[in-house]
Amino acid sequence: MILGILQCGHVPDQVAERDGTYTELYGAMFPGRGYALRTFSVVDGVFPSGPEDADAWLVTGSVHGAYETHDWIPPLEQLIRDIRAADRPMVGICFGHQIIAQAFGGRVEKFAGGWSVGRQTYRIGGAEMALNAWHQDQVVELPADATHLGQSEFCKNAVLAYGDRVLTMQPHPEFEASVVETLIEFRSTKVPDPLLHNARASLPSPVNNAAIHAWLAAVLEGAPAHAIPFAETSAA
Repeated sequence: MILGILQCGHVPDQVAERDGTYTELYGAMFPGRGYALRTFSVVDGVFPSGPEDADAWLVTGSVHGAYETHDWIPPLEQLIRDIRAADRPMVGICFGHQIIAQAFGGRVEKFAGGWSVGRQTYRIGGAEMALNAWHQDQVVELPADATHLGQSEFCKNAVLAYGDRVLTMQPHPEFEASVVETLIEFRSTKVPDPLLHNARASLPSPVNNAAIHAWLAAVLEGAPAHAIPFAETSAA
């Protein structure tokens, strides 16, 4: 299977040196599945010719806001709509979650409640899942056909599905503790100190990345996006 990665930003150099680029971080979520990765750096204006360039698609995170006026945002939104119209599986992470919602008619904004960083607890289909986050922007108005699947106390619209083929989430299942640690050290000037202190303190605690990786892989391989494969679960 060819997995197309729509790269919407670049990881900080320090993260790339320690844990890898976006392609490497996302590729590491799917070991042994035999995916051939094709990365299109849409943030730099590099786009596929269309949805047929990959069997399934992943839309990455970014330092940019979905609502910002960059030249690459409108064609990315159209590509997202084209991928859905072509019935290709698609998943979105953080910015990917936001830009997909915006492309389908939702609204994204810089959240007045501030930042969510480090290990957070989400309720996804009745299961308690711990995942790492690093964001201020949020989806604040859902597209008309979105299915709400998960939330945290801080982020109401944290996990969404659209029909059978599109699954998106605000947290970062590609972030292990080392990535969060690097972001705290090198990318934390806008984040209040108490949040950074809590994020650092939670670094040794486990997260449920593996369960989310399996879910994302299932969707990319054709499982219905709204079919949550885990029951009551926690990162104990």
